[in-house]
Amino acid sequence: METTSLISVTGNLPVILSYLGLGLMLALSGIGSSIGVTMGGNATLGAMKKNPDAFGNYMLLSALPGTQGLYGFGGFFVINSSGVINPEMTILQGIAILTAGLTLGFVGLYSALKQGSVCANGIASIGSGHDVFGNTMILAVFPELYAIIAFAATFIISTSIA
Repeated sequence: METTSLISVTGNLPVILSYLGLGLMLALSGIGSSIGVTMGGNATLGAMKKNPDAFGNYMLLSALPGTQGLYGFGGFFVINSSGVINPEMTILQGIAILTAGLTLGFVGLYSALKQGSVCANGIASIGSGHDVFGNTMILAVFPELYAIIAFAATFIISTSIA
């Protein structure tokens, strides 16, 4: 690699790290949400055979894991609109954004998967005739809490590095 191109890459390293963090934030939380809502959708299809009248409950529970993808997008928007990503940013700012992206991305991924599992089990129970919609909603909020905390941490990081 030429010396000038190496200097160019290392000079842009904070920006590269930042966009890598933002990309991971969006991708990982979105993947988790898409898998989580698919789990709910699959459970809904099975439950509809036994109890088609509860479709509204199934739909709400199926959609719930989709919120982690929204948190990933929200984190992306908060950081990207802050104006901190620019050629004059420091390496610490780039690392902070990468860390925020990894944190929100992985927490969103994992919490969406676990929330999808809780929702799918609740859907199956409702399909079997049990009145557990409210209980399932309450229990499904617990994995969501950690995605909310990761989003809040992303917001705090974005305000502290600007």
